Amino acid sequence: MSTAQERAAQAREAHKVTLLGAAVDLVVGLAKLVAGWLVGSAALIADGIHSFSDIVTDLFVLAATHFGRQAPDHDHPYGHGRIETLATLWLGGMLIFVAGGIAWASLARLLAGDVATAPGLWAIGVAIVALLAKEWIFRYTLRIAQRIDSRLLEANAWHSRSDALSTLVVLIGLLAAQIGIGWMDAAAAIVVGVMVGQVGGRLLWESGQELVDTALPEQDQATLYDAAMAVPGVEGVHDLRTRRIGGEVLLDLHIVVFPRVTVSEAHEIGNEVSRRLRGVYPNLFDVTFHIDPQDDAGETEHSLRPGLPLRADIEGILNEAWHGLSAWHDRVALDLHYIDDHVDVSVYVHSLPEGQDLDDAAQTLRDASHSLTWVGRLRVWQGPGKS
Repeated sequence: MSTAQERAAQAREAHKVTLLGAAVDLVVGLAKLVAGWLVGSAALIADGIHSFSDIVTDLFVLAATHFGRQAPDHDHPYGHGRIETLATLWLGGMLIFVAGGIAWASLARLLAGDVATAPGLWAIGVAIVALLAKEWIFRYTLRIAQRIDSRLLEANAWHSRSDALSTLVVLIGLLAAQIGIGWMDAAAAIVVGVMVGQVGGRLLWESGQELVDTALPEQDQATLYDAAMAVPGVEGVHDLRTRRIGGEVLLDLHIVVFPRVTVSEAHEIGNEVSRRLRGVYPNLFDVTFHIDPQDDAGETEHSLRPGLPLRADIEGILNEAWHGLSAWHDRVALDLHYIDDHVDVSVYVHSLPEGQDLDDAAQTLRDASHSLTWVGRLRVWQGPGKS
């Protein structure tokens, strides 16, 4: 399955479970309102309104998962996962708001000595069914959220759990009122409010960490580092950086290879590193690697240092210095290796003048370019060179 197909499948799963949750909220909310009106229970009516408010949240989650799981485009090259992150922040705030409302209202009731009247078995039965339905949708939504790694869906699952817990509070209050202990409703609600607030705070913290590009846990980074180092041809790994966008992980790293391998070989080593990394960490969405001929970890960024001359400039400079030398005049190829702030130069020739060997030719070139401080190792090779 391609990445786009996988995203679409995940979005369909998220939509399915969210629509199912909205249907449960609708049925449960109506049942609570009707039962509360019939038995005169203000707590059940308030809880029914809470359930209807969850439908608004479900619609919001549907929109966020639809847009958040879309493939990258021109304006959003890293995808739309941060839409889910922002929505999770909003849901976390909603949970804290709900928790504060539950705790504040319940504390006021407790301090005022408000005692609930006996509601009857009808209202208690509705509360039990509503509690079981919301707990089931919580567990089902949470399982789907973990499978598709959606923090937004996880937040919505916990929002359903908050409704279940508020229904539990109502049920405790109804049972307590039925046997004459009316104050227990308010006390239990305060405890539930604290629990819901903790969940909302956790979601806010985790989403905030993602928005500021917090790295993966050190153990996960060590796993990725070891996988990269295990690839043949990798001499070192540094500047390994990770961050999350929605349920996906982006990774940047520098791969040190032997300095004289070809560009294509070095690139294929990097490709193999990418394959190994995706094998040990399937949630990797994007891997960007930089090939280094030496370990420059901790050094000044290359773009901030004085640059070395590039090939076109080097050929012109060397032509001025070596224009009368046979090894340069009869060259068939020129290799340049940028190592340790110098340029190593390899000149390939078909043949040399009679009486001159490769070492003599290299020394002649070296003597003629002694003023070029950027020249590193200088060697002359005899052979076909590059075509």
